Amino acid sequence: MSNNQARSHRNVPGRVERLGFRIDEETKDLIERAAHLSQRKVSDFCVTALADTARRTIAEHETLVLSNRDREAFFNALMNPSEPSERLTRAIAEHRRRIPS
Repeated sequence: MSNNQARSHRNVPGRVERLGFRIDEETKDLIERAAHLSQRKVSDFCVTALADTARRTIAEHETLVLSNRDREAFFNALMNPSEPSERLTRAIAEHRRRIPS
């Protein structure tokens, strides 16, 4: 069976990009041990671990967590917005003057 057939048979996307870096011996041993314990190839183990960490990092930076008090204040501001201040009203008028729609 050719590589392409094997890849499509397993329904695994092809890997065409490379990412290379150097690590110390202790870290390499740690990764190899973890890969062995999870019965996976080192490269598969590393790709999965890196992708999982990347997803978590992105989620942490793109997710806003509010306390109950903050959530209530936000909801109340949406449901019962206050009247715009005089300063905001002037800023909106100036914006409309400078940038006509």
